[in-house]
Amino acid sequence: ETLYFDEMASGFTRLQQDARDFIALLRHFGLPLDPHFQPTVVLTVDQVIDLVTTVFQGLAQQVRLKPKVAESLEEKRRCLLKAAQQIQKDQVILSTRVQSSLGTFLVRLQRLPDKLNPVIRPLMESIRREESPLLQEDSAHSLVRLMDSCVERVPCPNSKIVRNLLGYLCSDPNLASVASTAALSTALPQLASILTLVNMQKLAERAPVRRSGSVSGGGRKGSLQTSQSVESVDDSNGLDDESAQRQNEIQRRGAAQVLSLAAEHFGAALPERLPSLWEATVEPLLRRRNSDDSAETASTGGGATHNGEGEGQAASAEAQELVMTLQTLEVIGPHLHPKLHSKLDATLLPLCAALDNLSPLVRHLASRCLGMMARVRTEPTMALVVDQVLSKLGASDDDIQRRGAVEAIACVIEGLSLRVVPYLVFLVVPVLGRMSDQDEAVRLMATHCFAALVRLMPLDGGGIDAVGGNLSAELRERRATERHFLEQLMNARHADNYELGVPINAQLRSYQQEGVNWLAFLNKYRLHGILCDDMGLGKTLQSICILASDHHQREQLYKESQRTDAKPLPSLVVCPPTLTGHWVYEVEKFVSSRYLRPLHYTGPPMERARLQDKVRKHNLVVASYDIVRNDIDFFANIRWNYCILDEGHIIKNGRTKLARALKQLQANHRLILTGTPIQNQVLDLWSLFDFLMPGFLGTERQFAQRFSRPILQSRDAKSSSREQEAGVLAMESLHRQVLPFLLRRVKDDVLKDLPPKIIQDYYCELSPLQVQLYEDFARSRAKKTVDDSVAGAVAEDQPVNSHATAHVFQALQYLRKVCNHPKLVLNTQHPEYSRIMAGLDQSGSSLSDINHAAKLRSLRQLLLDCGIGTATQPEQESVVHAHRALIFCQLKGMLDIVEKDLLLTHMSSVSYLRLDGSVAPGQRQALVQRFNADPSIDVLLLTTQVGGLGLNLTGADTVIFVEHDWNPMKDLQAMDRAHRIGQKKVVNVYRLITRGTLEEKIMGLQKFKLTIANTVITQENSSLNTMGTDQLLDLFTLDSNRSKGATGARVGDGMEPAQNSAGPSRVGMKGVLENLPELWDSSKYDSEYDLGNFLSTLKPK
Repeated sequence: ETLYFDEMASGFTRLQQDARDFIALLRHFGLPLDPHFQPTVVLTVDQVIDLVTTVFQGLAQQVRLKPKVAESLEEKRRCLLKAAQQIQKDQVILSTRVQSSLGTFLVRLQRLPDKLNPVIRPLMESIRREESPLLQEDSAHSLVRLMDSCVERVPCPNSKIVRNLLGYLCSDPNLASVASTAALSTALPQLASILTLVNMQKLAERAPVRRSGSVSGGGRKGSLQTSQSVESVDDSNGLDDESAQRQNEIQRRGAAQVLSLAAEHFGAALPERLPSLWEATVEPLLRRRNSDDSAETASTGGGATHNGEGEGQAASAEAQELVMTLQTLEVIGPHLHPKLHSKLDATLLPLCAALDNLSPLVRHLASRCLGMMARVRTEPTMALVVDQVLSKLGASDDDIQRRGAVEAIACVIEGLSLRVVPYLVFLVVPVLGRMSDQDEAVRLMATHCFAALVRLMPLDGGGIDAVGGNLSAELRERRATERHFLEQLMNARHADNYELGVPINAQLRSYQQEGVNWLAFLNKYRLHGILCDDMGLGKTLQSICILASDHHQREQLYKESQRTDAKPLPSLVVCPPTLTGHWVYEVEKFVSSRYLRPLHYTGPPMERARLQDKVRKHNLVVASYDIVRNDIDFFANIRWNYCILDEGHIIKNGRTKLARALKQLQANHRLILTGTPIQNQVLDLWSLFDFLMPGFLGTERQFAQRFSRPILQSRDAKSSSREQEAGVLAMESLHRQVLPFLLRRVKDDVLKDLPPKIIQDYYCELSPLQVQLYEDFARSRAKKTVDDSVAGAVAEDQPVNSHATAHVFQALQYLRKVCNHPKLVLNTQHPEYSRIMAGLDQSGSSLSDINHAAKLRSLRQLLLDCGIGTATQPEQESVVHAHRALIFCQLKGMLDIVEKDLLLTHMSSVSYLRLDGSVAPGQRQALVQRFNADPSIDVLLLTTQVGGLGLNLTGADTVIFVEHDWNPMKDLQAMDRAHRIGQKKVVNVYRLITRGTLEEKIMGLQKFKLTIANTVITQENSSLNTMGTDQLLDLFTLDSNRSKGATGARVGDGMEPAQNSAGPSRVGMKGVLENLPELWDSSKYDSEYDLGNFLSTLKPK
């Protein structure tokens, strides 16, 4: 008779009632049920299970039921079976706990019966099934005491117990069978040869499933997440039944507890008192060391057949034994007595040999064991790593050796964590050499290792002397050489002085020479970086210096040695179309054609096809981003010496066709030039480094998990103190990791003789017509749609969807145009067009009257204040004015209005040039040179998109922004066209802002984004002014309390918001900010958001 525990009484009673109801239902529908199934009989759980499986299936075959009846019976059958199985499971759990507690009681009393099976079996069941870690650990202690008591017993059960425990430990099919790696190879072929990469990828893929409020910082600082075993991250190859998978995890945990406790309990006597465990763990590796034949079989695997042959094949019985041995060693190694460490050291050579095994699983487990050994026996393990593992890393003819070595180094870095710091000097350069490996898996793993080491470099203060006594003279010399490398990597000012091998027609400033030294250091060690000096500090000149010098050195070396790795290769400069001519001009200006022969690769497709034949006659090709993207098949087939991306922040979105195309380029050296490496968010930096060193910051998903998500969560007004701390740590970690590959100097620090730049906000009062249009919008259906979209997102605590974003985007575009000029929105489709035009006709006015546009009136007055133009007769005007101005607009249409309605109509004496998209890229540099050289030209009209990048416009000392960009970096780039080397005058920057409108509030958004960029690049951990949903909606209203004073200028920091934008951060605003594209790109407006359709929604609500 089965006895049930009181804890199960209610569940058992409910089961009996359900069983009676099911029996009654079967009889009601006429199924011939066996007579012993009576409503009054108490059924056991086994009988209930038999009823709903075997008996029911037999009855269903005998009687044909209606579909609805059969469906109802099937549903009740499933519920009854589930309840019975749960009762059965609970009964087993409670029985196991009671019996294991009795066994523990007997063991501790030291009153063991003659037959041990009644004691051993419940303890082993507890190790297998107990879900509570505390109870399982208690059973593990008792089992170890039992084995100790049975050492002298004949027959001794210990060997059988150990054998079962090893089976539990290695119960997962993914680790128990080497053949399972074939499935991994199918799922992730590019990573499967190094299983640590598989684990890292799977962990990153799982991360988004976690609760959004939790912060995943990526584990210990300075370590790679390699300690997770394959079974813990590989869902696709695990058991289909989740409960069975859980059962495997429980018994592996229990077995690991028993074996670890046994190693500690038996101490130095483990080999004598528990020989079965010692023989299963250490002895197989010692036998491999003593047997040359076995070692060669396990390690070389045929030498020449290493390169991928046999990967994922079914392993031999010897390899299966090795898998079990390595798993067990990893578990008990940290718990062995110090007196056994000498024997443990003897396993180092076999472990090193196992790194060459053909099986990725064996290599993975051997690497993890070396990571464990590095923790337990640091000095002998690191001596082996430096002497032998690093030499395997340099085996250029053997992919298997390099895969095993780089995975071992990853596990050692993780195992040692901060204790790896004294050995950084040995690991960095060899790992660095494999970052350009031809094998993708090796390359990615090496990049991850290098990233982990770079984060720890600031901690290296020369403490290697503590272990220096164990190093050979050769290693001491190598340490000194490579320490010098670390000093240069961590501080650009420590880079060796680089003497240019070619004459440069310029006198380099001291900071420019330092920049060239840093570029030469990157060149020497095949590193790649971002030169992100402030705009106007000569990034182009520094790049030309290293380009010309390296090309000359390669040519000389090739002439002397004929080495294939020194064969001259062309270089490629990719830049915005406006700058292609500028680059060619600068190269020809600073360097003789003997050293650099630039080819301006531009024109229509037929012309470019002709130029492709000329590439071999030039050693430098200059092309625009769009042309490289269009002709990527041509550019990707050439091996370049240098690939330089000028204004490289253009590829900040790694998912664009342009970014994907540029990442196909092959180059020995990759360099990005930008004054603004981060424009909107931290993720911008990932895309840049994915071009420079793919894998250095992980995959995009891994980067988001480790850096972006914690940083963004910490900025949320609802974030906890724990999340804020995680955000700070993530920011600091990112800063340490990228710092060696970024060189940034700002003008205030290096150009003491550069005149100051004064940014002034020049406020304008909207005209009555503009106020009317602005307020009409506030009463329109369009405004209500925006309110509903954003408010709905806030209520649901979800990001704003793309449909809502479209409404917001259209509204921002419309109001921006209202602030600029009514002419930009008033057309025949506007619902108020007829009424407004009739009113203007009545008053004898027109839309072209500058009195209807606040900015045109202000711009005219500003130019007059600067001495440009005159209100009197043109003949009284001097030929050359004291000031010259750059006037920037976002929209080409607004530039047309400034030219026709203001300059040509009211200021005809002003001489001007115009630079926008209508000027062919090849002619833009000539126009710039004409403006700089001719002081009689008063004004240069530009669009920010065309004239805001890379140009040298020091001929002007006044910069006027008629419109403003939501991205602050674009405005900064544009104003520094005049504020750069060569400027002799104070540069005044005026920003025309319509008071009380969205423009004034956009300044707050500029401040928001600028702080993110400064935090990463300059490590100024200032807080962000987060934007709330109430402020987003406020953008669409005209402030009623705006000042009514006269138009005037306010001097101040141009990056400060015109009004303080403090407020609660909510998901609606964040969603809009994250989903909006570049705010002022008119081509996107015209193509994606049709203004005509939007105008139809401007009718009153």
